Order: sequence, then C-alpha cells, then structure tokens
Amino acid sequence: MPLDNHAEFKLSITKALGDQLAAALEELTPAPLTEENINSLPRHKGVYQLYRHGEPVYIGKADVTLGQRLRRHLNKLSGRENIHLEWMSFTALSVDEDFAAVAPEKLLIDKFQEADQAPWNENGFGINDPGAERDTTVFGDDHFDQLYPANLEWVIRDLPQGLRTLRSVLKFAKTALPYTFRYAYYRTSREKFYEQFLVTLDQSEMTAREFFRFVSSQLPDDWQIMVLPGYVVMYPKVLNSQSARMHFISGREISADSKDNA
Repeated sequence: MPLDNHAEFKLSITKALGDQLAAALEELTPAPLTEENINSLPRHKGVYQLYRHGEPVYIGKADVTLGQRLRRHLNKLSGRENIHLEWMSFTALSVDEDFAAVAPEKLLIDKFQEADQAPWNENGFGINDPGAERDTTVFGDDHFDQLYPANLEWVIRDLPQGLRTLRSVLKFAKTALPYTFRYAYYRTSREKFYEQFLVTLDQSEMTAREFFRFVSSQLPDDWQIMVLPGYVVMYPKVLNSQSARMHFISGREISADSKDNA
C-alpha cells in the first residue's frame, strides 16, 4: 500500500541549467560571423553557438575570451570548400567564471543533441591538428573534413618576395594558412637543414596549391607533401593514406588515385 506521506523525487540541477542557457540563447538574434561582429564582443569567457543557414550546428566554450575562440572558427571556415562565410552566424553568452566549473557548453550540447541539432559537435569540427598518428585515419563521409575539405585555391597573400630561406617561407605559410600545415620538425638541426635551401619568390600571392607545388620543387626527391581532407603534411618519406586527396612530389601534383596506381 503506497504511503501518502512519501514520494520519490529526482533533482536535476544540470538539466535546469541547460534549459536556462538554451532559453537565454534563443532570446538572442544570430549575428553574421564577421570580424566586425566578433570585435564588438566584450572580452569575457562564455559559451557560444554557431549557425549555418540559421540552424544551430555547433556549441562551444571560450576559456579565454569569446572573441578569440570565434575568430579561430572564422579563420578555419574561411579556408574550406563547400561552405561560405555568408551562411554562418553566431550567438554568445558571457558566463561567470565560477559557473564555468559546471561545463555549460556540455549542458547545451546535450540539450540540442536531444533534438538532433548541433551536428558539428560530433563530427570533428573542433579538432585541432590531430597529430601524425592520425594521418592514416579513415574518416566517415559525415566527418567535417570530408564535408568541408581544405581549400587548395585559398590565396596566401603578402608572401615575402626575393631570395629567402625555405625555413622562413614555410614558417610564413604555416601561420597564414587557415588550416594545419605540418612539416618535419628537427629539434636540433631544423634550422641548419631548412636554412641550406634558398628559394626565390617573385610573386606576393599564391594559391595554396601553387605554394605546395613550388615548395615540393625545392626539396630533394624523397620529400613528399600529402593533402588530407582537412590539412596538409610534409615529410622526407613516402606518405600513404586512404584519406589522401593528392600529393606534391618534386614539383608535380599527383592525385591519390594516380599515386596508388603508379
């Protein structure tokens, strides 16, 4: 016989917080993801939401400032195929520092994914350089890098012209490109190795494709540049991956299929 003076109660503080955060975001009007709008944000920590065509696709947390984090996303998306920055917008919430301990972005992610929203939180959008051990990973068709591969027609501007060391040119491009360009790193002899190669740049702009072709033409034949869906690597060895899109070897551009059949 049930007791009139007893009942079970489950306290769900996290769900209540997630609901409140989602409600606060819904009251905001998404702004285009532009440098101007990002610069207008206060220098606060917080959570933010990215939208594509007005639909929520990604929820993130800014541990330093909202602007710094959103600027990284703006830069990353600018160098991808199959997407235009005009499609993208964002909302953001400043969150008190002591409240950050409850992982507010996780509360939002759980809530939105219950409604099959925020798909980029599960498909690799937020991954930085995955490291050399991931270069042979085969990603599914719905992975962010497969849907929006690195754009080889992206233009590298203000290249240092004239006679330069290859090291300085590589360093400039690594910083300028909106996606990862990882090349062999020598802790003790790196400078000595790259300094021996002097190159002459006679133009201030190159597409990424032109740049990789040029760099590969300056290196010994055993060096290869491999273009993966979301980033590019360069090492003094044979590079193979089922995910490779193409290779640059000795100034030649070779499709992945052609290389496999060679």
